[in-house]
Amino acid sequence: MEKMNKGFIFGLKHVFCTAVVSIAVMFASVPVSTAGVTVYKDGDKYVELGGRIQLQYHMEDPDTGSSSDKRTDELFFRRLRPYIQGSVHKDWVGKFQWEMGKAGDENEISVEDAYIEYKGFEYVNVKLGNYAFPFSRENLTSSKKRQLVEVTFAGDHNYGTPSNDLGLHLNGYITEGKLITWGLSAASACIDPSNSKLDFDTPVNKDSDFNQGWIVGGRVDFHPFGYQGFEQGDFKRELKSTIGVAAFTWSNDDDNNVSAGKDVDSVKGFEVSGALRFWGLSIDAEYNLFQSDLVDNTKTSGIYKDGTTDLKNWSVCGGFMVIPGILEVVAAYENQDADNYDEKWKRVDLGVNWFLKKHDIKLQLTYRINDNKDGIRNNDLNELFVQAQYVF
Repeated sequence: MEKMNKGFIFGLKHVFCTAVVSIAVMFASVPVSTAGVTVYKDGDKYVELGGRIQLQYHMEDPDTGSSSDKRTDELFFRRLRPYIQGSVHKDWVGKFQWEMGKAGDENEISVEDAYIEYKGFEYVNVKLGNYAFPFSRENLTSSKKRQLVEVTFAGDHNYGTPSNDLGLHLNGYITEGKLITWGLSAASACIDPSNSKLDFDTPVNKDSDFNQGWIVGGRVDFHPFGYQGFEQGDFKRELKSTIGVAAFTWSNDDDNNVSAGKDVDSVKGFEVSGALRFWGLSIDAEYNLFQSDLVDNTKTSGIYKDGTTDLKNWSVCGGFMVIPGILEVVAAYENQDADNYDEKWKRVDLGVNWFLKKHDIKLQLTYRINDNKDGIRNNDLNELFVQAQYVF
């Protein structure tokens, strides 16, 4: 890893301190908020409104030394995500949530959650519509409850993890106390054709060139010390742990193969993950393997060699509450390997989280060091993420 120059560090400190002070002053007068506000209730009938606001500063500083690789930065809304949830009949719930923030290079308005839910069974919930596919512990952890500003390889839909998908989704538990929980989905899922990524997207917002297909999979999680949900950071300071496994298979239905040399024919995914919470310590680890084949079995480009690849992601992320419930320091190590990479793409993440009202109102800083980005030797990049979050 190459050292950052001193002038950059000085400027970074100035930008960060100014941003934190300004945002902290803004949030100091904000009242305590809970996630979701019930605006109407009459027996089994209710309407709930909520959302999240994530204002983010992102800077990229390449280390390659090329005149074309200049430091860039921007301030934008990473997520502006309101939702409406309600019921007019006992055990039946409807929810829709949309996104107006920036994903990738463009701001977009897109559908996130949009489903009908039935809660009348004792051990299982049934959802029909657009909902999170039960794969990747990190992806299933809401963006508002993560330790790092941005996900690691293990939770990134750009690198094999399915996004929200349109279909039938079941989740529930087997034993009293939810010591064993599970999820199962059969849905429509799309892939944005690319040789450099394995980019799953929801079929609700699909572009005209997306590969269409069907995905089936599920997961099982064991919680030996009592149920632990998908949330990072140890506020309760109780011993909890989880071990999970998951798998899926996706197949192209051949309806929309229009990107020669980039169309994906099939993907199989496997996950093993774990989590530990104890006395202010929060650790999550995950390993994913994706076996992907292109329609063109001669193509060698990006992650693919002769039209196929084993894409391997793993990460370990830890945090410790140095001031319980208020200040957390975090660190992570992650890497990615693919059949056509020159070298493994490695990342080190360092950060700090300041909780004003737990996850409802918080400030986050993550500094990410990339080595061999995209599997290219000596293609190094440093990134800074600063994010302010308000959830209601």
